[in-house]
Amino acid sequence: MLIYVVRHGQTDWNAERRLQGQKDIPLNAIGREQARQNGLDMAEILKVEAIPFDFVASPLGRTRATMEIMRDAMGLPPKDYRTDERLVEVSFGDWEGSTIKELKATARERVVERNLNKWDFIPPGDDAESYEIMSWRVASWLNAVEVPTVCVTHGGVIRSLFRTIAHRPKAEAAEGEIPQDRVLKIDRDKGLIDWI
Repeated sequence: MLIYVVRHGQTDWNAERRLQGQKDIPLNAIGREQARQNGLDMAEILKVEAIPFDFVASPLGRTRATMEIMRDAMGLPPKDYRTDERLVEVSFGDWEGSTIKELKATARERVVERNLNKWDFIPPGDDAESYEIMSWRVASWLNAVEVPTVCVTHGGVIRSLFRTIAHRPKAEAAEGEIPQDRVLKIDRDKGLIDWI
């Protein structure tokens, strides 16, 4: 099954390197332009594919705004897509809104613990998740995809896709840059995943 995945455009918290998680932070001007450019790129990709695609986004505002800007740039009705709760970003619990630098000043031991095993680490807070826990719901969504799909989601979800589809080691999946200005192509059935 063919799936194209786009990370939402930049927010001010992304620019400040704050743990955003499930906080509903809007796109900034750079993020809106990234979404528009990704929409133009997707329009070219879908011309080549020449098959119908489903469109789905995380229900958070920044992903919905990205999808709507993309669809508008593609010449499609902006709001003609659906959302899926399973695509929501990992919850950083009580750490949401903080930078790692700030947390080192107040919770150094917990930050060290996170650095040793970022994939399985659960931050403090009742609703906090590890990447591993989040990956269970992402895998549920992935297995339910039945038609070619364009998806707008979050960096953590994309990390989970690299782990689930490409079987990247935990440490590798948890690290590295997840760009907001590129499209990720997935062939679920062949286990292929790469930025284009």
